[in-house]
Amino acid sequence: MTQIKNIIFDLGGVIINLDINKTIIEFNKLSNKPFESIYTQLQQTSIFDDFDKGHISESEFFNELQIALDAHISTDNLLLAWNAMLLDFPKRRLDLLQKLKPHYRLFLLSNTNETHIAEFEDALFKQHGFKNLEPFFETVYYSCRMGKRKPNADIFMDVLSSNNLNAQETLFIDDSPQHIVGASSTGIQAKLLAKNREVEDLLAELGLIK
Repeated sequence: MTQIKNIIFDLGGVIINLDINKTIIEFNKLSNKPFESIYTQLQQTSIFDDFDKGHISESEFFNELQIALDAHISTDNLLLAWNAMLLDFPKRRLDLLQKLKPHYRLFLLSNTNETHIAEFEDALFKQHGFKNLEPFFETVYYSCRMGKRKPNADIFMDVLSSNNLNAQETLFIDDSPQHIVGASSTGIQAKLLAKNREVEDLLAELGLIK
């Protein structure tokens, strides 16, 4: 690899533990229409894209979900089901970020929405005492606050240009193959984090930590 000076991390499945199947299971308890027909890790309908881009509010998103699922579901149940995918922040990953920070410029780039941000920031505070993820990164980028999302190249170009980063000196780590393709199209050195593999192990394999 070209000498890496910058690392952009995805959030779900890389820093925070994530299980999308938990959300699918919870929604399938609430509706007769299979939730995976409108949402998976690899593909989703425009409702989710719009929410990830901040183009619709939480209430609009939940209304659209009920229409798509042809079901009347309470807001509390919608919230619980939608947030079910969000699990814990392993301390070892936060420790890793603190270990890396003196040696690399670190950034977070996540496809997410305001509902999930509120949920995982609450979990982060309860688990580790941090109000948000800003102490671990130079800049935190959330799709819903940028108006664009991965895997489109423009979101990666925004991060590069806003921070004057050389793409060839920048590593991007994500657990979704389509996001790796999008990042690679900009010249970023993108690596897929395989399921059930630790990001620390990938970085060690790449020679970026000992």
